[in-house]
Amino acid sequence: MSATATGIVHQRVASADGTVIGYRTLGSGPGLIVVGGTLRSAVDYLPLARSLAGSFEVHVMDRRGRGLSDAQDGDYSISKEREDLLAVQRATGATLVFGHSFGGLVGLETARRHQIFTTVVVYEPGVSIGHQMPLGWVDQYERLVASGEHRKAFACMVKHAGYAPGPLPAMPLWAVAAILRLGIRGAAWAATSSLLETSLKEHREVAGLDAPSAIRFSTIGAAVILLGGAQSPTFMRRDLLGHLQEVIPGAQVELLEGLGHAAPSDGPPEPVAAVIRRHLTGASVPRKGLQQSSPSKTDAFQGMGGVLTSAPASCTRRRQAPPDV
Repeated sequence: MSATATGIVHQRVASADGTVIGYRTLGSGPGLIVVGGTLRSAVDYLPLARSLAGSFEVHVMDRRGRGLSDAQDGDYSISKEREDLLAVQRATGATLVFGHSFGGLVGLETARRHQIFTTVVVYEPGVSIGHQMPLGWVDQYERLVASGEHRKAFACMVKHAGYAPGPLPAMPLWAVAAILRLGIRGAAWAATSSLLETSLKEHREVAGLDAPSAIRFSTIGAAVILLGGAQSPTFMRRDLLGHLQEVIPGAQVELLEGLGHAAPSDGPPEPVAAVIRRHLTGASVPRKGLQQSSPSKTDAFQGMGGVLTSAPASCTRRRQAPPDV
């Protein structure tokens, strides 16, 4: 355990297979675990955590393969991710969890097998139902990563994953790579490039877990809040969240106007934090069906690529790690 000058405590715990999982703790109140998406580490969620720290003791996980945690191993699977979340839950005693994108998948998969959380909040979880999520690009992405062509691999993700704005999906791969090279350089590219292979394994898990329906999540006993951005692609909001609401008992759905897929990690933190806080503190009235809220009209942080938190349009201004994180 170590503390930074900003009061964030770095902690580590061993998962079931011995893999060390790191997490950062800040704030006070009921325990809330934050589980992030692919191409992201705990540092990317610290602004959100700081916005929540006045109401919760927030534990921001570095999922295996990034940050304070050990690398993924050859035996990687969603079961390893569940074990990691369980290890952090046991160490912290937290009964609340927020998962973004792939982290939302981890939260739901854990909650359906283990009745340890009272409330699970997910923002556009990386769940594929009936092949609604575009994943046909992953084979090409894998070949490019294996050959060391990381710029092209990233461009492949951006071009084909369903989030690319404007004309990018129609452009040749070399042109997409050139545009991204201009916008994503230095530390931002180093952080992204270091997670490309990790992201490949996570996307393979999503593809392998695809099922005709979401019925497996009907065993979740916790209260479930399903959040989405009104500016996200249809397959990540209405299609997905509607399917999940149909099978998860009592699940509530809320769409956040003006926000895209990457909002929890890349956008101004308060619009998402305010909705999480409202639901977890019981200040909200239960909602039925797809509701839409208006926390912000100014989300310029919409997803530009990558199925599971994507490479956002904000990559050109991706947040740099602040001191003492």
